[in-house]
Amino acid sequence: MNHQDLIKGCQQDWDLYIKHPFVQQLGQGTLANESFRHYLQQDYLYLIHYARAHALAVFKSDSPHQMRASLPSLSALVEHEISLHIDYCKSWGLQENDILELPEAVATVAYTRYLIDAGLQGDLADLYAALVPCALGYAHVGQYLTETGNSVIEGNPYANWIDMYAGEEYQEAAYATTAFFDELIAEIPADSRRGKQLQKHFTTATRMEIAFWQQGLDLTQ
Repeated sequence: MNHQDLIKGCQQDWDLYIKHPFVQQLGQGTLANESFRHYLQQDYLYLIHYARAHALAVFKSDSPHQMRASLPSLSALVEHEISLHIDYCKSWGLQENDILELPEAVATVAYTRYLIDAGLQGDLADLYAALVPCALGYAHVGQYLTETGNSVIEGNPYANWIDMYAGEEYQEAAYATTAFFDELIAEIPADSRRGKQLQKHFTTATRMEIAFWQQGLDLTQ
């Protein structure tokens, strides 16, 4: 099996994740600033746990090869991406200390603790099945928003966000993570008990991503 099998196994949820109204409004520049600011705040809190999950991936690795596959993501998150994210937050008037004092929203708590739990209870493949929907999904969102008619760049306050996830650097990193995951699960039949367990993790994480978008929209509804 591979990641494409897992996407097909939850295609309806995956499509809603990639083409969620939050994403569509962001692409058109019509997303309420309040919704985006809430998303940025919660995404920063999410990234902290996302980094912890990658640290757990290193711990769960059976070989130096597996460690080397997870370590770049962990290093990038801790040394660069979290700092870049807070710099981006500052451009929206959000300060790091203020964000850290905010309570985690319900969807944030559910999603991040699920990631850690998947890794603690399972093995490296279980953990990656829960991690890949974020990494790969944002790459698909970036691609979706660069397709004709799906975004308006001129005058769009979220244009930098679109450029970041559609950009070559993010796309390459996301697909490197996905390729390693495919390597981990290559010998597992999709219809086996093990395959169904990995599908459950992948589907649940995808549903968590939908809830993460939705909690931003819920502020203005």
